Amino acid sequence: MPALLAAVLTLVVSGVLIAPLRAEAAHAHSSTQVTTFAVGVGVELCTFVDHTRSVTNYSKLPFVTLSASRTLATEIRYPTQVAAGSQRELTGANPVAHVGGYPTIVFAHGYDVTPDKYKTLLDSWVRAGFVVVAPIFPEESPSAVRARHGANTEWDLVNEPGDLAFVTKAVLQASTKESASCPIAYGLVQASEIALAGHSDGATAVGMLAYDRGNGPLGVPYASLRAGITYRAVMILSGIQDTAQPYAADASRLNLLVIGSLDDRCVPFRKMTGLYDVIHQPNKWFLELRTAHHLPPFDGADLSAFGVVTATSIMFLQQSLEVAPPANSLLALGNRRPSIARMFAGQPGPTLSKAPAIVASCGPN
Repeated sequence: MPALLAAVLTLVVSGVLIAPLRAEAAHAHSSTQVTTFAVGVGVELCTFVDHTRSVTNYSKLPFVTLSASRTLATEIRYPTQVAAGSQRELTGANPVAHVGGYPTIVFAHGYDVTPDKYKTLLDSWVRAGFVVVAPIFPEESPSAVRARHGANTEWDLVNEPGDLAFVTKAVLQASTKESASCPIAYGLVQASEIALAGHSDGATAVGMLAYDRGNGPLGVPYASLRAGITYRAVMILSGIQDTAQPYAADASRLNLLVIGSLDDRCVPFRKMTGLYDVIHQPNKWFLELRTAHHLPPFDGADLSAFGVVTATSIMFLQQSLEVAPPANSLLALGNRRPSIARMFAGQPGPTLSKAPAIVASCGPN
């Protein structure tokens, strides 16, 4: 995992020189002292409202009632300057300028959590030189789940590929043209270098948007949702295929990284490998975690697995989004700690011969 990148007066993110810091930031406490800075994480919340879709509104009875719009509060994480050694997120801090904008990851969270649950992983991506855009799905956050008094809001998953596409387009627009609703995004995103990533339900939504050949709940083809967006890579973290409709790789063949654990007690390993196997292309990788559970490799609770996930995902993103040349082998990196993880590339992927028989039960992750 790359260390924090520190410099005096200027910052270098993943080998790319970015604009000088403000002059006053370099002032020392004395004439002989120099202050050093590191790449930190700025966080801002933007709200985007999609007036083009009607979706199930779980706040009303009956649940078939359709809302006239879809409101998506969205966390945006981006590189900012902090004092060397600081790990704090800074709300509303000024972004470090980057000519042409940053390569960007649109991230989808899982059920009954928010993007903050994954902040350790998301922040590591930011420190490696990326912007992370993470919508909060209206019916899958903990507050929404509690407010629905037992209603199965997980069915809202079918609306989430549309959420991801809409938020991507909204952020791209706000990056191109100053927006009163999301000023932090202006100049922040490199439109030609965007990845999709998600965990659990969010990973399933990402897979649907990237690969589903069928139609969404309103009869709109998933392929039309992603039209006009230059997605270059997909990361599926403990996600499964929407088996109700066929999957296939686009002609562009986005780089694909699937991460799943043999010991995941929420999502059966065979379902994760099933998604990987159905995408027939050479530029795909599967990181098989040996003993991790569903969430700890991605929220940092399982330090060993989290370290492998972080290092592997960063290299995958750097190479897919052209932040760094493919000088190193992603396959070799994923196989560096065989007691924790092993990596597969292309076909064939992992087999089920060593997968334990686990009864799926998400429960506490």
